[in-house]
Amino acid sequence: MTPKETPPAGTAMEQSPGCPVPPASADPAKAVLKTSRRGFLKSSGLLSLSSLMGTAALMTQSDEAKAAVEWAEHFQKNYRLMTPEEKAEARARLERRYSAEYGKAVTVDTTDAQPGVLMGYALNIRKCIGCRRCVKACVAENNQTRGERPGERIEWIQVLRMERGEFSKDKMDHGYPEGLGIQVGGNAYTPAGQVLEGQYHYEPEAVPEKDATYMPIACMQCEKPPCVKVCPVRTTYREPDGPVVIDYNWCIGCRMCMGACPYWARRINVANPVLPKEDMNPVTHYLGNRPRMRGVVEKCHWCLQRSRHGRYPACVEVCPVGARKFGNLLDPESEVSLILARKNVFRLKAELNTFPKFFYFYD
Repeated sequence: MTPKETPPAGTAMEQSPGCPVPPASADPAKAVLKTSRRGFLKSSGLLSLSSLMGTAALMTQSDEAKAAVEWAEHFQKNYRLMTPEEKAEARARLERRYSAEYGKAVTVDTTDAQPGVLMGYALNIRKCIGCRRCVKACVAENNQTRGERPGERIEWIQVLRMERGEFSKDKMDHGYPEGLGIQVGGNAYTPAGQVLEGQYHYEPEAVPEKDATYMPIACMQCEKPPCVKVCPVRTTYREPDGPVVIDYNWCIGCRMCMGACPYWARRINVANPVLPKEDMNPVTHYLGNRPRMRGVVEKCHWCLQRSRHGRYPACVEVCPVGARKFGNLLDPESEVSLILARKNVFRLKAELNTFPKFFYFYD
């Protein structure tokens, strides 16, 4: 039996390519990387920051600068909980982004509610002629989406067209079943008086139309708003001066507020808003008419960018017959206060105890 020959050292290395390379130092203490706690935290912080930036860039599919801005927006506090410094940072951040996006100098106002002011609105239902200029002015002023496809067009104000009518003697004997008039009377399918069930998509040749009455409806800015109660993230709330507002950055699009509102006053952006650059109103308010994004709810806020600086809402200014009035309910000499004291006034769906600050009146 011939003993096996020991292969040369070089051959053994060639047959074992997976053999680990020996450490550079045989001293284990020198082989371990030494680092201080401060250095570890610093490196971890840089790693976390770079990871967030990279994730933001992937999510927005944009450059790093824009990604950083949108990422900061995503993690900002609810507006009510922000400090004045944080509000200033959020304002500057939005102004930079909107100005770059729309190619014009955009301002984002953060003026708070003024002490001693409680906004109120009154509408003379007998003067309204159904021209819908208020609707168009509201869309233009408040940067609402104005696309043509379904879900790309939003209007906060609805103008209901209601027909006048009366009970007719000629239809007394024409009921169902025919000749009996027991189950359904002959006057069942014609308008009688002025009813709320009306049209809000109408295109007449001229207004006002004969035998038609018009009733505009928008957010009632309730003193006891049911929409606020059901919001799971508290992104909608009532401001001290009256309007119910929305922090768009915190809205999750659950639509619970839309279901709770009895006045059909809220809209949701189911598609990406269509807002042409040349039509965008650059004078905005953080809680008001700043551009919205897909998946958030929006509503009337009585033009905070105007009303908190002593101006009327756009719909009040544009009304050609002066049917709309706006003012401070705490001022006994304001237009709204005088109307409440002297006119026949009612509130829509008063039985629901929402206590709207939007009043209808007639002479």
